[in-house]
Amino acid sequence: MEATIRLAKYLALTGLCSRRTATRYIRDGLITIDGRLANHIDTVTLIETPDGAFCRESLLFEGIAVAGIEPKQYWILNKSVGTDCRLLPCDPDSLVHLLPESPRLYPVGRLDKDSRGLLLLTNDGELTQKLMHPDFGHTKTYRVRVDRPYEDEFLHQMAQGVSYKDVTTLACKMSRLSADRFEIVLTQGLNRQIRRMSQALGYKVIDLKRIKIQSLELGTLNEGEMRPLTEAEISTLRSALE
Repeated sequence: MEATIRLAKYLALTGLCSRRTATRYIRDGLITIDGRLANHIDTVTLIETPDGAFCRESLLFEGIAVAGIEPKQYWILNKSVGTDCRLLPCDPDSLVHLLPESPRLYPVGRLDKDSRGLLLLTNDGELTQKLMHPDFGHTKTYRVRVDRPYEDEFLHQMAQGVSYKDVTTLACKMSRLSADRFEIVLTQGLNRQIRRMSQALGYKVIDLKRIKIQSLELGTLNEGEMRPLTEAEISTLRSALE
C-alpha cells in the first residue's frame, strides 16, 4: 500500500524527532531528499509493509540515512547520574550506548547529566511532540535535595514562580519531604530549571530525581535498567494526551 505524506510528518513517524523539530531540521538544511536540500513543501511516498513502513525517496539527516517507520515502541529507563541524554556515538557517556539497535528509541526530552530518574524512550514522534510542547502543560514530578535545610518561605517562593536571567517560571506544586528535600511538580521544561530556580533563591541542588511524567511512574525500576511499558501504561498515557 502506498500513500503520499508531508516530509515533516514522515520524519516524526520514524521517531527521529517531533514534527515541529522536523520542520526546523528542514529549515536549517539538515535534511536532504534524493540528493538535494529538502524544503517544507516536500512530500514522500510512503510504502507500508507488515513489518513497518518506509519511503520510496532517499532521505538523509546530516548525511546519515533516515530509517523507516518501525512499529511503535515505548520504554522507560531509570537514568543514572553521568549519562548524557544527547545521542552522540563519539561520547562514551552518551545514552546511545545503552539503547538497543532495534527497536530504535529516542528520549522524550532530557535529564541533564547530573540528574537521574525516569526517562521515557520511544519512536513515536507524535507522542513526543504532545509531551514536549509547552502548550499542553503536562506534568513532571521530581524529588530534590538541596545543600542545606530550607524554610517554608522557600517552598512558597518556588511554588509562586522564580525569576532568573530573562525568565520567570510558571507556578508549580511544591511539598516538603524533609528538612532539605522536597517534591516539585512542573508543567514547564526549561533547561536546568529546578537547579536554576533553587540557585536564584540561594540553594544548590545536590540530588535531582524525576519520578513521574504525567501518569507514568518510575516505580521500583533499578537505576540503569530499562523496560517496555505495559499495555495499560501506554493506554493511560495516550488517554492523558488526547
